[in-house]
Amino acid sequence: MSRAPILLGGVTAIIIAWTGAAQAQQAPAASAVAAAQAVDDGAGAYRTQRYHNLFAERLGRSPQETHARIESTFQRLFHGDGQEQRVYFETGANANGTLAYITDWANNDVRTEGMSYGMMIAVQLDKKREFDALWNWSKTYMLTTDPANPSRGYFAWSMNTDGTPRATGAAPDGEEYYAMALYFAARRWGNGKGIYDYQREADTILRGMRHHPVVTGLPPFRIHPGDAPFVEPDTPWPSPNNRREQAAADKAGKPWPLHRPRREPRAVTVGPMVDEAHAMVRFVPETFVPGSDPSYHLPAFYELWARWGPREDRAFWARAAAASRDFFVKTADPATGLGPDRADFDGTPLKSWDGSPGAFAYDSWRTISNWSVDRSWWNKDPRQQGLSDRLQRFLATQGVDRFADRYTLDGKPLSDRHSTGMLAAAAVGSLAATPGQVSDDFLRALWDTPVPSGEQRYFDGMLYLMSMMHVAGEFRVIDTVRK
Repeated sequence: MSRAPILLGGVTAIIIAWTGAAQAQQAPAASAVAAAQAVDDGAGAYRTQRYHNLFAERLGRSPQETHARIESTFQRLFHGDGQEQRVYFETGANANGTLAYITDWANNDVRTEGMSYGMMIAVQLDKKREFDALWNWSKTYMLTTDPANPSRGYFAWSMNTDGTPRATGAAPDGEEYYAMALYFAARRWGNGKGIYDYQREADTILRGMRHHPVVTGLPPFRIHPGDAPFVEPDTPWPSPNNRREQAAADKAGKPWPLHRPRREPRAVTVGPMVDEAHAMVRFVPETFVPGSDPSYHLPAFYELWARWGPREDRAFWARAAAASRDFFVKTADPATGLGPDRADFDGTPLKSWDGSPGAFAYDSWRTISNWSVDRSWWNKDPRQQGLSDRLQRFLATQGVDRFADRYTLDGKPLSDRHSTGMLAAAAVGSLAATPGQVSDDFLRALWDTPVPSGEQRYFDGMLYLMSMMHVAGEFRVIDTVRK
């Protein structure tokens, strides 16, 4: 889900602004259909069991040194100083054990994206306490169980840190990382009871993503039966980001907030998180919101779901992996390699909720990492090397230590901020890029960058840690059956 400050409802604002914007779905691309074939193991790390440590191979760092850096980063982000360093907070316990959340400090909320990222980091690094505590908080507060909410069975994408909602809809990137982290947990630690039967919980999420019934309801909605109906506030949520935005608007003599969604309740219809015809993850499961988000496409995960997921859905996930590889190529600008935050299923960029042209923004940072991890694990698509080369070359022309964190797709800067999270994701591109000076410059820049701290440490920090793990070969397919 987007890094943009939450003003009056995040996804809700986008949904309202796009009401009536649903477009006729086009037939799936022929190339995606042709590429969907019998499951094979490719030529990457899944087959070879060799994960490259690029810090060691290309920068001369020892494996012991890279592992120590990853462990110290984990300790800082999960257990460091509460004001400046960590994003993980334990909040007591219930019948299922310890409860903990990861907070987006700059927006002052808890997001399924961050919770599932935290679980993925924890299972990769064998941190079971933190994994279980995050999953317990997610199931306790974020899982929608009210029968009158058409998103029942999904996780509400944004919550306050006290467990009350900021939104009642879902964002598929959270569900995807939850499912993959749970499958890995089943293989690392074995299945427990109740919510800690990891395999069962992952299967439930994947079945819901594809087979959620199409349900219509009239807001306001509840997350759980007995909750008060959720009504968005008349003013933006208090947060460091919103305070900064307001100060900038006041200084420029502009109104703030810049966009206020219409407040009249209107029916909302929610369906599956995937588009069946195109075998693609949707931007949101609300049926009248068009298109997809390229950064939600995770073919490296889909390949595993085609092997480990519910049997009736495995062929779909194999097809989804092929469709996502095509989608990356279609959405990347032919000159810069930059892709949009959102696009239609044919790859056409979609306008932002405020009507501005589709752009490379906060969600887009992750896309180069997604195709590069797919290249590392599976090595099924030679086009991914060219994609990484193109995007890294463009950013290098902007300055590896100073490129902006938002651009028009043809390469005009839309900000003056250089973000650690974007640098980190771009460095993961070196898993797919042609070895050489440009690729090495990104690796060196990531190694030399300190762990994010302060207000923006959530998204920057999560991407920084996961990217360090990817590049050091410590973000792996966890499959005890294959050992």
